[in-house]
Amino acid sequence: MNKKTATDMFFNQTGLDRVRVQQLVEQTLHGLDDGELYLEFNQSESMSFDDGRLKNAGFNTAQGFGLRGVLGESSGYAHSCELSEAAMKRAAQTVRAVNYGQDVIERVTEAPFGSNQALYMSDNPLEKQGFAEKVALLERIDAYVRAKDPRVKQVTVSLTGVWQVVQIMRADGREASDIRPLVRLNINVVAEQNGRMETGSSGAGGRVAYDGYMAVDQWQKQADEALRQALVNLEAKPAPAGEFPVVLGPGWCGVLLHEAVGHGLEGDFNRKGTSTFSGRIGEQVAAKGVTVVDDGTIPNRRGSLTIDDEGTPSGRTVLIEDGILKGYLQDRLNARLMNVRATGNGRRESFAHLPMPRMTNTFMLNGNHTVEEMISRVDRGIYATHFGGGQVDITSGKFVFSASEAYLIENGKISVPIKGATLIGNGPDVMQKVNMLGNDMCLDDGIGTCGKDGQSVPVGVGQPSMLISQMTVGGTEV
Repeated sequence: MNKKTATDMFFNQTGLDRVRVQQLVEQTLHGLDDGELYLEFNQSESMSFDDGRLKNAGFNTAQGFGLRGVLGESSGYAHSCELSEAAMKRAAQTVRAVNYGQDVIERVTEAPFGSNQALYMSDNPLEKQGFAEKVALLERIDAYVRAKDPRVKQVTVSLTGVWQVVQIMRADGREASDIRPLVRLNINVVAEQNGRMETGSSGAGGRVAYDGYMAVDQWQKQADEALRQALVNLEAKPAPAGEFPVVLGPGWCGVLLHEAVGHGLEGDFNRKGTSTFSGRIGEQVAAKGVTVVDDGTIPNRRGSLTIDDEGTPSGRTVLIEDGILKGYLQDRLNARLMNVRATGNGRRESFAHLPMPRMTNTFMLNGNHTVEEMISRVDRGIYATHFGGGQVDITSGKFVFSASEAYLIENGKISVPIKGATLIGNGPDVMQKVNMLGNDMCLDDGIGTCGKDGQSVPVGVGQPSMLISQMTVGGTEV
């Protein structure tokens, strides 16, 4: 999306006068520390196929603006789905209230640095294939999975797509714009055997068009994986409970890193001193060899952005290097208050939300071991390859995660699949217990969504396989 196209969408098509809007932004933000006008146009669609038929289909178009003024730690924010000068003037009155009772002086705010090349196409992926073609894809997937195994009892397939255009205007006259396509395919399978029912799921997505996921080899890969998980879980035994060595698989298992460590490295928690990582820059917070990176510049990845939602170009931020804490993820407000540079991690769910520090694609870099080496070192332990839900306490670093696919390790070999395994631990503590890192680092297939303070944004996670010397495992074995 070039700037002219974004301008057409937000000004020519709405009748807004670009010069008058810029003047309003300058007047509203005069004397404040920071702020911006955030304009958004968003089209989204979703459809799901369940129990052999199309169950849901929806299409939505939304547009609006958010006007923010920042003074000190305070933010005045107003938003509207009405793109008009009158609505913006009303919003400006609300935003200026942040100044009430405070001395206003002329302030100079550093503009977002540098410039990124646009990461994505300008074509709307929602328009490249027709509705009937997308429904036919869901039908083919449903029929394919059911024909693969007679134990399949239910198949749920969903397809979602988003086309988002944003434009950011600042008081100094600088502007930035971005286009963000996003698609996702999800497949869930329920299998039954001897009266026992288990599920398996798989999905893929990214900031691309639907084409890749409509290719037979791509959707069959996801369908086969969902079915494989369901059939494995049919054979699973109750998980043991206790203290065990744990081997984590590559890719999606990085969701544990995201929750247990990543959130604790976001700037707002550390500025306020509420993170277990607060004030620890330069300290050893993980085992040697552990390097954690957040990178929003990887083309086509679910968490990638050309610019963040404040206009700062996204970047590659090394958070932990060889076990040493190097920095935090910063939006503009927290970076200014901590006297550091913004890292391009100011994100918001939509024009109706304030930006805050958020992850993009967060992952751990490779080691030099194979997963077979790690498993061979374990007499009795757990090998977890996929996770379901989880939660973390940022202040203490404590987390709980449920494994959706896991195996018992006995005498250095993978034994039986297990069900009901819950991994319990403390993020910094677990990072200190990483004994071996694999050479198989990969990112997830593009299904991650991160929640924080009621806002959801797409993210990516990843890691190589790793051996953790000891973790608490909650199980169901009696």
